[in-house]
Amino acid sequence: MSFRIAIPEPTSSDTAYNARSLPQYIAAVQSAGATVTVIPLHERPDRVARLLAAVHGVVLPGSRFDIDPQIYGAARIAPCNDPDPARAAVDELLLQDAFNLRKPLLGICGGMQALNVWRGGSLIQDMIHHGRTAVNHSPGRGIHEAHHVCLAPGSRLEALAPSTFAPVMVNSSHHQAVLAPGDNLRVTAVCPEDDTIEAIELNSPDHFVVGVQWHPERTIAVSAFSRAIFAAFVHQSESWARIHAQPTAVSS
Repeated sequence: MSFRIAIPEPTSSDTAYNARSLPQYIAAVQSAGATVTVIPLHERPDRVARLLAAVHGVVLPGSRFDIDPQIYGAARIAPCNDPDPARAAVDELLLQDAFNLRKPLLGICGGMQALNVWRGGSLIQDMIHHGRTAVNHSPGRGIHEAHHVCLAPGSRLEALAPSTFAPVMVNSSHHQAVLAPGDNLRVTAVCPEDDTIEAIELNSPDHFVVGVQWHPERTIAVSAFSRAIFAAFVHQSESWARIHAQPTAVSS
């Protein structure tokens, strides 16, 4: 059977950003053995629901827009980027589908932030404004190893990390971050130099929900850890598909 992963368009208005970033997410999922259903941001909710009925996992990608701070009860500050209501609306549908049906979900950068806010958490609207200046969290797309992260013992990510004593290095491209984790989300990675939250996971052994602040889709070719993250996510999606596959009708 074919395993399909839903990925929404990163933005509703920046075609150049979409053209640059979306192919990397698609390639990362395909490299792990699944196919991709791209979810347009201007479809009716019933059309999105029909697309989601045929997918077995969800990736929430990053975006150049920010989540409206009013959603998590904060007043917007000047460095906070404009929201993208169309992307937010589709994210809501994908999150509802993933949690209602317990489909595996992987949130990346802004996608992790969307997951956290949807679960009732809050965000740092701007790292520099918040005083997080010990690390450059946006050194450029070409930097594959921006800083290292400490992984929580017993977390899904720790189990996927290379079994060496070397620090786990990640790239970085963000100006916001998780402030308070959402409901039943545990912090599973931090940047030790400034305590920035770098990953969250749903505190559930039988529902794969992982959010990472870095961009593993950009380092598939050079990072075994990045490949392991996508492989684990697709494996969980395959398991979900097999469990929930519709039985084939037997003709009499």
